[in-house]
Amino acid sequence: MRNHKFSRSLCALAVMSALAMGSAQAVTVRIGNQGDALSMDPHSLNESLQITVVENVYETLVSRDANYKLTPLLATSWKQTAPTVWRFDLRKGVKFHDGTPFTADDVIFSYERAKGEGSDMKSYVGQFKEIKKINDHTIDIITFAPFPIVPELITHWAIMSKKWCEENQATKPVDRRKGIENAASFKANGTGPFIVKERQPNVQTRFARNNNYWGKIAGNVDEVIFTVIGNDATRVAAMLSGELDVMEPVPVQDVDRLKSNDKLKVMQGPELRAIFLGMDQKRDELLYSNIKGKNPFKDVRVRKAFYQAIDIETIKSRVMRGAATPLALMFPPQVNGFAPDLAKRLPYDVEAAKKLLTEAGYPNGFEVKMNCPNDRYVNDAEICQAVAANLAKIGVKINLEAETKGTYFPKILSRNTSFYMLGWTASTVDAHNVLYPIMSTPGDGGRGQFNLGAYSNPKVDELTDKVASETDQKKRNEMIREAMKIHQDDVGHLPLHQQALNWAAKKNIELVQFPDNGMAWKFITVKP
Repeated sequence: MRNHKFSRSLCALAVMSALAMGSAQAVTVRIGNQGDALSMDPHSLNESLQITVVENVYETLVSRDANYKLTPLLATSWKQTAPTVWRFDLRKGVKFHDGTPFTADDVIFSYERAKGEGSDMKSYVGQFKEIKKINDHTIDIITFAPFPIVPELITHWAIMSKKWCEENQATKPVDRRKGIENAASFKANGTGPFIVKERQPNVQTRFARNNNYWGKIAGNVDEVIFTVIGNDATRVAAMLSGELDVMEPVPVQDVDRLKSNDKLKVMQGPELRAIFLGMDQKRDELLYSNIKGKNPFKDVRVRKAFYQAIDIETIKSRVMRGAATPLALMFPPQVNGFAPDLAKRLPYDVEAAKKLLTEAGYPNGFEVKMNCPNDRYVNDAEICQAVAANLAKIGVKINLEAETKGTYFPKILSRNTSFYMLGWTASTVDAHNVLYPIMSTPGDGGRGQFNLGAYSNPKVDELTDKVASETDQKKRNEMIREAMKIHQDDVGHLPLHQQALNWAAKKNIELVQFPDNGMAWKFITVKP
């Protein structure tokens, strides 16, 4: 006679063993960062950490491979069929996480959403005249003028599900400036290699491998636990104790300490990001200043005085511990269009700066508030403190307001600032990606969307348009140089430095460090 009770026990044991084996084989990576993605909405904030997190969930038509070269993603191929027309063939058989098929309708919907009210991604799509559907898996992107870098431009324009957004009342982007939230803030439905499983904003978010992903995932990670640890010392301690597998960024003062640990490695390299200061050059009177009825920043002598009062070499050595390269331009040498002959900064000269302020009518300086993040860039608050100390030497009193990026970005993106710090990464690796969103006069289609001080020079605007459509690289570089020289003479912004990337990881973890500070989890491999 068969012992059913014994058989049931064996079955239960077998199931438990299988679960235990599956659990043992599951690979989890614990990532610690000083900040968080402020939303799961891929069109809500054009900020590096935001982009790098959500692009593991949402995908673009064109992306970057492990060597940072352009590669097909949701588009399989593209070609220019006319001077102002780019045809993209879309990948077939792709499904969003909820099982909805990906089609041309989703691309057109994502285009309208990304260029619409509340979007922070307008500069990526605002230069398109329209997108036409040829069939379910073919589209034409039509530009206002010839635009040779369209594929490079759209590497951060994420595609969302039209059906999901409509069903979840998320057809418009989450507007960080107005504090508007919707379902896309906390939930996600992309086509990417990872799925959002649990979201605790500013604390921790869990992501699971998409086992129905259309493509091959190069790495072996099943789960990513992304944890926010704002305090540098706490984050470093968690890395040293083994509570974290990866951390970013490594505080510059702790690089050598982590390097000396035989279980860890520090990954370093130049970042495409330029850190700079911006000044309100539009208002007739500055916000938060003791100067009434005037805006000192409208005077180039004041802007130049600020520039020459900043001791960039001391900031490099003491604040950044050498992990920075001073810049005279608004992008680093790795970006197409860099002009070496313009790479020399104005000299640090306190007396010359004082003289300029006196000539401008401010012999005793003035008072102004400076807005700065304290959890975004490497040693950001410390840089701002150093700048404030430098400016005090020429009689300028800086009321520093350093705050988390959760409140900082809505403030400055609303242009509620007179003097601010910002960093910009030319993700297309081309100067146009700086000229158009940062240096052009604010206007439609994302033009000057991040030119928060409203610097304006008609000649720079004219050259920016010509750069966008010029196909002769020599002529193009000459135009870029001319625009940069005008901006430099105008002291349109105050460039500071190019950051160095500093990540830490356990030695058994292989990952790819992109020069735009992106981290694609599909490339992470954990070795036994």
